Amino acid sequence: MARVNILDFRGETLNKRFLAQRLPRAAETHADIERRVAELLETVAAGGSAAVKDFTKRFDGVRPDCLRVPDSALAAAEAELDPRIKAALVESIDRARKVAADQRPADVRTELASGAFVTTRHLPVERVGLYVPGGLAVYPSTVIMNVVPAQTAGASSLAIASPPQSSGLPHPTVLATARILGVDEVWAMGGAQAIGALAYGFDDAEELEPVDLITGPGNAYVAAAKSLVRSRVGIDAVAGPTEIIILADAQANPRFVAADLISQAEHDELAASVLVTDSPQLADRVAAELEIQIPQSVHRERIDTALSGRQSAIVLVDDLEAGITVVNGYAGEHVEVHTDDAAAVAERITNGGAVFLGDWSPVSLGDYCAGSNHVLPTMGTAAHGSGLGVHSFIKVSQVIDYDRGALAEVAEHIDALAASEQLPAHGRAVDIRFEE
Repeated sequence: MARVNILDFRGETLNKRFLAQRLPRAAETHADIERRVAELLETVAAGGSAAVKDFTKRFDGVRPDCLRVPDSALAAAEAELDPRIKAALVESIDRARKVAADQRPADVRTELASGAFVTTRHLPVERVGLYVPGGLAVYPSTVIMNVVPAQTAGASSLAIASPPQSSGLPHPTVLATARILGVDEVWAMGGAQAIGALAYGFDDAEELEPVDLITGPGNAYVAAAKSLVRSRVGIDAVAGPTEIIILADAQANPRFVAADLISQAEHDELAASVLVTDSPQLADRVAAELEIQIPQSVHRERIDTALSGRQSAIVLVDDLEAGITVVNGYAGEHVEVHTDDAAAVAERITNGGAVFLGDWSPVSLGDYCAGSNHVLPTMGTAAHGSGLGVHSFIKVSQVIDYDRGALAEVAEHIDALAASEQLPAHGRAVDIRFEE
C-alpha cells in the first residue's frame, strides 16, 4: 500500500529558492531520450510514410496498410458508438464550445492621431496537427479539448494523429469523436513518429501536408519530439507527467480529497498527487482514506506507485497563508481548493493551469464536462504558461496605416531615434518622402 511522503514545511521560510529545491516533482526524463528521438525524427524526415509505418510496427505492434483513416471507418465508428457515450461527448462538446466562443479576441483599431491608425488583428493558425495519445487509456476527451478551440479560432485545416490499435486504426471512440466534431483527416500514428510526420509531412505512397502548429499531450517521447521540432513548427507546450495539488484546511472532506488524489494518480505511475494542508489531523484522515480507497481501485498498482513516488506528497504548513505560497510556488497543472471561503482563497492562487473550487468541482469535472480545457501546463510552467484555448491557435498581427500628415508629425522623432541607434538609413527612409 502506498506510503505517501510527508514533507514538513512548518517553521520554514518559504521563498522561491526553498520551494524550488524541496517541492515534490517528477524526475525530468526528456534529456535522457532526446538523442534517440532526434535519430527517429531524422529517419521520419527522410523516409516519409514508410518510416512512420516501420516505427509504428516497432512500437505499436501493427503496420497499417494506410496511415490515413478512411472516411468509412470514421462513419462506422460513429454509427457503432454507445449512445450513452455519444450523449456525454455531445454535452462535453457543447460546453467546451460555449466557453471557447467567449475566448475569441476581437480585432482592435487604435487611432493615435488624425490619420494615424494601428489595427491589431487576431488571425487563426492555418493548419494544425492535434495529437491524441493512446497508451494506458483512451482519450476522446482530448480530441474535444484540442479540436474545439482550434475550430473556434478559425483554423482552416485540422489533422488528428492517434496511435493505432491491433486493427490498424486508432481507438473507435477517438474516431467517432473526430467524426462528431466534423474532422475528417485522422492519421493512425502515434508517438514521436507522429510528431515528426506532422512537422515534416510526406508525399510518397500517401500525402500529408506539414502543419503550422502541433498541440496535445503525450508521453515523454512525444514531449521530446515536440521539443525538437519546435524550431520548425509551433507547439503548445512540452508537457510533463500530469499533476494535482490540493490546498485544504481542517474543514475539508478527507474522503473527497483522497478520491481526487487517487483520480490523478490513476493516469500513470509518474503522475503527481500533492496535498498541502495546515491541519495534521486532516493529513492523517486523508492518509487513512487512501488506505481504504486505493485497494478498491481498478488500477490500484499504478495508483500505489504514483502516490508513493518522489513526485507525490502530503505537505504540512504553518497556516493557510503558507499554503497559498506553496501552491503558487508549485504552479500546478490542476489546483483544487478545499478551504473555508474557497473562492476568496482561489483569487490568491496566481499560478495554476486550472483552479477547482470546493467539494463540487473536482478535477474530473474539468477532464470531461466543465467546459474548461484539460490540456494544461505542467512541471511548474503554469507560472508563465497557459492551458490550451482559443488563444493557442491565434497569431497576432498589426496593420499600420499612417497618412502623410501623421507621418510628418513623428518624422523628427524617428530621425532622433535612428541617429541614436546609429541607423541613419532608417531616418532617411522617412525624410525622403518629404523632399520635393
